[in-house]
Amino acid sequence: MDRRRIVALSGGVGGAKLALGLSRVLAASELTVIANTADDFEHLGLYIAPDLDTVMYTLAGINNAAQGWGLADESWQCMAALERLGGDSWFRLGDRDIATHLLRSQLLAQGDSLTGVTARLCRALGVEHRLLPMCDAKVDTWVMTDQGELPFQHYFVREQCRPVASGFRFAGIEQARISTAVQQAIDDMDALVVCPSNPFVSVAPILAVPGMRQALLASGKPRIVVSPIIGGQAVKGPAAKMLAELSLPVNALAVASHYRDFASHFVLDSADTCYQSAIEALGLQVLVCNTLMQTLDDRITLASRVLSQVGQD
Repeated sequence: MDRRRIVALSGGVGGAKLALGLSRVLAASELTVIANTADDFEHLGLYIAPDLDTVMYTLAGINNAAQGWGLADESWQCMAALERLGGDSWFRLGDRDIATHLLRSQLLAQGDSLTGVTARLCRALGVEHRLLPMCDAKVDTWVMTDQGELPFQHYFVREQCRPVASGFRFAGIEQARISTAVQQAIDDMDALVVCPSNPFVSVAPILAVPGMRQALLASGKPRIVVSPIIGGQAVKGPAAKMLAELSLPVNALAVASHYRDFASHFVLDSADTCYQSAIEALGLQVLVCNTLMQTLDDRITLASRVLSQVGQD
């Protein structure tokens, strides 16, 4: 195949790692990353898009690799001043990161779409591969917990995932629509890659956009899911904790079972080879390889192995 056209679904840190690997293997015209925006929220009067920005900063090569989110070499003078004034500082925003939120908020207030604003920001940062929000409508993830229903960022950042989760709700999803850009990417794609992101709060909102799941299934193209669980643990984030609290096994087989009616392929870490036969029994084609992305070479190698599943590498 001369030209590879890949659509990748991504949440934040874990998804961004594989998105970066894919961007090093695929030309700008061959990769579209669709990011979760149900984590987006308004804070200090600004529109914050955590997953979009994590992917954008990662593709631009300016992310804080050690922290996993935000910008490298960031400063925190604004947060320090806000704390002195008694302001709400539980969600940390770096000084240069604030510029992104200021411009995004201004452009959205002027009537620009989130898709258009994201494209403008990517151009300014030199991101050549296409990054799209899952939709332009406002969608909010709520987590049902033993402390009541919490907005996602309150659960994730302010409460540091301590409450016990029992379910999730995506407020506003009924009004969401697939954008023209997302629909075109799906129509043109040769394969879908679901990056190793949280299946409940990163990937599920994307697939819940009305028509999204159906369009991806109707494409008839390979749908490759990379497991976010390795050896019974999540590399980062609360996926393993959520599995346990939902009374599901904390392993890659549980993740594969979650996607059994959607995925065609499943990428399993070498540490979880024991689940290969059971996952194949679900009807999925299985690739076993190293999925732990500690270095840039790891990201590129995994991207190449994933693409090999559709005969494109």
